[in-house]
Amino acid sequence: MEEKLKQIDHLNPECLKVVLFGPESTGKTSLAKALADHYHTSMVEEYSRSYAAIKTQNNEALTKADVLPIAFGQMQLENEGLLNANRVLICDTDLLETLVYSKFYYEGYCPDILKKKAFENHYDLYFLTYIDLPWEADGIRDQPHNRDFLFEHFLNALKDANKPYVIIKGTYKERLETCVKHIDNLLKSNS
Repeated sequence: MEEKLKQIDHLNPECLKVVLFGPESTGKTSLAKALADHYHTSMVEEYSRSYAAIKTQNNEALTKADVLPIAFGQMQLENEGLLNANRVLICDTDLLETLVYSKFYYEGYCPDILKKKAFENHYDLYFLTYIDLPWEADGIRDQPHNRDFLFEHFLNALKDANKPYVIIKGTYKERLETCVKHIDNLLKSNS
């Protein structure tokens, strides 16, 4: 089971990995796509969205039994994305985000193996997206009134796991420019 949550870095050892991280409806997916386009590289989609959509179509609710399958699917997508990445891999979430949501939705529930790997797996930088964009319903999102609370949980998770992060605020254009500046600096320092 632990192997399913392990990063396979040797597939592309020089590749930087950045994560878009934060509460729902804060522009993570749009930003991840724009960054992947900008760097002509791979983007790892958020597995939980497609997983949740299937459950919703089948009139089934997500439960804590879904946490590990979501985590396994996320890591599989990330490891596959790394094969085609060009200098940087853009991740539209990671295991730490799965951990935050697991604890939020399931009264503190978090499998030990998920916490271990969420803390162990390496990313060069997290972009914590702030809640200054309007919340938009999409059939999956369900927390328009808990944005401040959730943002604090995401921030605390980064601090607890000792992950490098930058808080991203402002317009879509400002967010993209800030991310590009930080990624370019990382790429220069790794050259």
